[in-house]
Amino acid sequence: MVPGDFSEIPFLRDAAAAAIRDVARSASWFSLPGGWPLFFEGEAAETLYFVRSGALGAFRRAPDGGRELVGHIRAGEPVGEMAMIAGEPHSATVFALRDAELIGLNRATFNRLVRRHPDLMSGLARTMLFRSRQTRRRATRSDPKVFALVGASPSVDALARARQLKAELEQIGRRTLVVGPEGEARSGSWYDEAERCNDVVLLAAGHGETGWARMARRQADRVCVLARADTDPEPAVRQFLTTAGHDRSLRLIDLVMIRSGAGADRPAGATEADWLQASGAVRLFTWRDGRADDVASLARVLSGRSVGLVLGGGGARAYAHIGAVRALREAGIRFDFLGGTSMGGVIAACVAMGWDDAEIERRIWDGFVRSNPLADYVLPVVSLTSGRRVDERLEKHFGTARIETLERPFFCLSTNLTAGTSRVHRAGLLRHALRASIALPGILPPVVEGDDVLVDGAVLDNFPIATMQELHRGLTIGVDVTRAHALDAREFARADSFLGWVLRHGLRAPPPIAELLMRSATAPVNAQRNPARPDLLIVPELEGVELRDWKAFDTAVEAGYVATVRALQEAGPVLGMLGSDPAIAARQGGSALGEPVM
Repeated sequence: MVPGDFSEIPFLRDAAAAAIRDVARSASWFSLPGGWPLFFEGEAAETLYFVRSGALGAFRRAPDGGRELVGHIRAGEPVGEMAMIAGEPHSATVFALRDAELIGLNRATFNRLVRRHPDLMSGLARTMLFRSRQTRRRATRSDPKVFALVGASPSVDALARARQLKAELEQIGRRTLVVGPEGEARSGSWYDEAERCNDVVLLAAGHGETGWARMARRQADRVCVLARADTDPEPAVRQFLTTAGHDRSLRLIDLVMIRSGAGADRPAGATEADWLQASGAVRLFTWRDGRADDVASLARVLSGRSVGLVLGGGGARAYAHIGAVRALREAGIRFDFLGGTSMGGVIAACVAMGWDDAEIERRIWDGFVRSNPLADYVLPVVSLTSGRRVDERLEKHFGTARIETLERPFFCLSTNLTAGTSRVHRAGLLRHALRASIALPGILPPVVEGDDVLVDGAVLDNFPIATMQELHRGLTIGVDVTRAHALDAREFARADSFLGWVLRHGLRAPPPIAELLMRSATAPVNAQRNPARPDLLIVPELEGVELRDWKAFDTAVEAGYVATVRALQEAGPVLGMLGSDPAIAARQGGSALGEPVM
């Protein structure tokens, strides 16, 4: 080894020549094939590593037992430095995402070098401080940059699709390189240089280009499988996609379903579930030919500039979400991921269906305002209502829509009382998922799936910011409608008897127990358990609007709109995370955004 081999290691850039020579003589240099582990979470940290070429990924255990990608580690960056110096076990598992070369210094060697050359420690301290700051902020170096676009249907022109994405990416200021089959002859160092010189690299492999497709998958941070919505996975394609690879085992695959036009149906048996199973994808996107907004959305996802909207539960207070959505759209913000809990999930589903503001207002008014959806009271055995009204209205407005076929990726949360865990619904019949998500214990009957009893997701997580942040690496906006003033204490100080309540309010008005049960489920008790916070938090002022006040539509919608306009006026630095998005810049006068916040 010669000193020049270490020129890309940040902590050595200011070191004396003698120190660099000493490191070169003492370090070990080795290769790590793509998919191989460097170390596992909980292992003793005995070595400090530096990435010479290639890329690594840090993973932590996800709630479902799988692995969740924390971030990428690229050429020149250290690995395992904090754990080794602190004398603690590794806090994450690290795998090679593609073939990598590393330099290692074991603890004894590192300590000897630091004693001999104290300036090495100051250089490493600067690197560690930078890394620590990046964990508290959005760091673009930890985002995926190299994507393999693999055509899985004969009529998918992966190269043409990559060029469409390149044009869109460059519109939002991202330098993009498209690589076709010629990339099969390129070396690993060429890919490192391509990554250094570009914001996004797209490796496009068409159907039948098996050798190039395999190499593209090995060189990519993330794989996008491009499949047509009107075809089944062919046996050869299914075999190729299901071949064990680290992109599949590490859950680094997305599925992009291409539709030839509005309403294009798939043949019987060819469901999105088939493609999801064949590809091993963890996220699903829709690309409708002729829809520029679909291309723009996928470009934002690839560039780390996506927008995720989370709408919290809150009964009738959730009407405020409608005003919030309208204000965000007027500001030029477009949503790439949508999620929510309970009534927040219902309104997020309306947005994911592609409905405009007027359509959302009309349907929510018809479903929940025209008449009380919770007025079918029964003598309580498992709930105060039969749930038939809610079932009928969900079927009327969402019909046979499936989550997999919505315009944008969507999730809602329910609570599995059997397992004591949250259930994230990201596939299946939309109305069934929403019914589980709004099944407030004691108000609506639970949803039973096999041995699982599902109730309102708000029981464990009324504001699923963490779930959204696991899905994307862009801006997360959250609207919380139950943060304050959700109960009128006077109703509970000297409560009427049942007969007294009926005499004063009639049989059709929900008694205070309904409000008490709803608030018990939606109280923000999860805030201490789950420290996740949105990048932009919107809290409408809804004092005087009760959780069961289904007629307070106009008041709540207006409160959501006003609060969102105010939040946007104060959110210039946060919206800067969207970078040079022209739609946002145009509405901000071109001056409020500037460069991304790092």
